[in-house]
Amino acid sequence: MGTTDALEFWDGVYAARPAATDPRPNARLTETVADLPPGEVLDLGCGAGGDALWLARQGWRVTAVDVSSVAVERLTALAAAHGLADRITARRHDLGDSFPDGAFDLVSAHYLHTPLDLDRAAALRTAARSLRPGGRLLVVDHGSTAPWSWNQDPDVRYPSPREVADDLALDPAAWTVERTDSPRRTATGPDGTTAEVTDHVLIVRRTA
Repeated sequence: MGTTDALEFWDGVYAARPAATDPRPNARLTETVADLPPGEVLDLGCGAGGDALWLARQGWRVTAVDVSSVAVERLTALAAAHGLADRITARRHDLGDSFPDGAFDLVSAHYLHTPLDLDRAAALRTAARSLRPGGRLLVVDHGSTAPWSWNQDPDVRYPSPREVADDLALDPAAWTVERTDSPRRTATGPDGTTAEVTDHVLIVRRTA
């Protein structure tokens, strides 16, 4: 499937949900970034925009991208409504075809899963290469299926953080794997229901 299929699928997913007025950031982002000095951050798959808004409020300059034009347009409007338009730039990118320009101190990729064709490892490899020395790539994947997930396949397999790191095949002379674990937490879905979920967390730091 190509760009048109991805656009139609994800536009449909976001259009089916009410537009959030102040979406929450992801828990693994806030715990990881809280003590980092603000800089330039790339938010891959910005979705409803909670991460981008939180990062901007912490002083980061945010480039937020998503394949969905609905998500990008909503985040642009939210940034303006919250007085953060000068700190958030939202753009539509299909990461299989294009990648945002720039050098970043942090790249955040939360739940970058799709049922459509995407060479995710290649996109994350490009993300790692866009880091400045000392910058971090934070990849947070699903490690379990939440009741509200678009993917309810009972046979779905979630690669471990170490498998994701190995798949990136980054040169250890230039990138260091800092974290690979699978913490659990209580999550809240778009409809307000809660469930215990597992996150797969990978942090890679560029050292050279």
